[in-house]
Amino acid sequence: MDPYDIEDTSDWLGCPTELETCTHYLRMLENEVQELSLQLRKAREDVYGLVQMYDEVVAQRDEAMSNLRHRSGQLAFVRKQLYDLDITARGNKREADRLRGMLDGLTPEPKTII
Repeated sequence: MDPYDIEDTSDWLGCPTELETCTHYLRMLENEVQELSLQLRKAREDVYGLVQMYDEVVAQRDEAMSNLRHRSGQLAFVRKQLYDLDITARGNKREADRLRGMLDGLTPEPKTII
């Protein structure tokens, strides 16, 4: 018996033929391709969803930044008004103190009788 014939199992009972093995392998590959196609479709849908979410977030960010710039401008205006009012209040206080001093100099000190 030739030593190469020992490994030949093609005539064993229940062993698939070469054609059956190739057909089985072909079906396995077809199933795998279908599964991968489904996974690819799902991944594309997920990426599309993420891109839409990103666009929405960018729009919200831009709106928030615009609102922030607007509010910052308002805040600067209010701070300027507050600064102007503070300066005016200090000037008015100095004037009131000066007038009070003049008034104190014009009126005699009250005399207390004991």
